[in-house]
Amino acid sequence: MTTTKLDLTGLKCPLPALKTRKALRSVTAGDFLEVHCTDPLSVIDIPALIQETGDKVEITERSDARIVFLIEKINGAIGNSNAALPRTR
Repeated sequence: MTTTKLDLTGLKCPLPALKTRKALRSVTAGDFLEVHCTDPLSVIDIPALIQETGDKVEITERSDARIVFLIEKINGAIGNSNAALPRTR
């Protein structure tokens, strides 16, 4: 198991969630992504993103200065979870 660190300090919503999604694409199943950010909305956005992908997330640190998430990659790949579903009539 390896841990990849992603420093998103100073970035504002929606960039931390978007960059986390992009970084997860290169993480192998069973490995970890450690995300450091300062945007308070990240405590909502990043766990919601991880819920969509089916991976596992923990907030390992939360202070006035920063938030640290540890994300375990469960799924092999992030598909087109943002893709529109076909319309049915």
